[in-house]
Amino acid sequence: MNAAAQTFNIRGRSLRLDVWETLKKNRAAFAATLVLAAMAVSVMVAPMLSPYAFDATDFNQISLGPSLSTMHLFGTDALGRDVFVRTMYGGRISLMVGLVATAVSLIIGVAWGATAGFIGGRTDHVMMRIVDVLYAMPFMFFVILLMVFFGRSIVLIFVAIGAINWLDMARIVRGQTLSLKAEQFVEAARAGGVSNFNIVRRHIVPNLLGVVA
Repeated sequence: MNAAAQTFNIRGRSLRLDVWETLKKNRAAFAATLVLAAMAVSVMVAPMLSPYAFDATDFNQISLGPSLSTMHLFGTDALGRDVFVRTMYGGRISLMVGLVATAVSLIIGVAWGATAGFIGGRTDHVMMRIVDVLYAMPFMFFVILLMVFFGRSIVLIFVAIGAINWLDMARIVRGQTLSLKAEQFVEAARAGGVSNFNIVRRHIVPNLLGVVA
């Protein structure tokens, strides 16, 4: 068997491995990831190690300074509540706002922008005019509408933040999709009989990660 007839099974790197290798090369991004991971673990675990509840009041320990003997690491507030535990619980909410709002913004924005940019024509025109209309709506008005229909919920506030922020993401993704859909790998997928949905899912969206990340 000559060398030309040999078949080599060459496997490309997975997307996760590619992201990991890129992250390791960027020292600042890698350090920031470690810091964020440490903060996330701290706000989840630290309150469990404290003997105080976040809403427990003790009028005998009002406005105390930080102390290891009393286990009030950050002291107490004007109602005798432990500031350390309340800070950690506040960190949980801050992380939840960032994660939920970003996830909602990313999912809606990428799906909307990629669909509008790939289909084009009147569909693209209508979808982007809807984005323009939503841009004109005040944020508080949108939140009030959600609360009227779905009731009060802190998670709903996070979703509302993400549901507003996806507008910028949709515009960015649409512009990049207009460029990507003219590439040869998309034309090759069309020629191979791949459906539009699978072209967007398997070829367009993965190439948008560098833009939306």
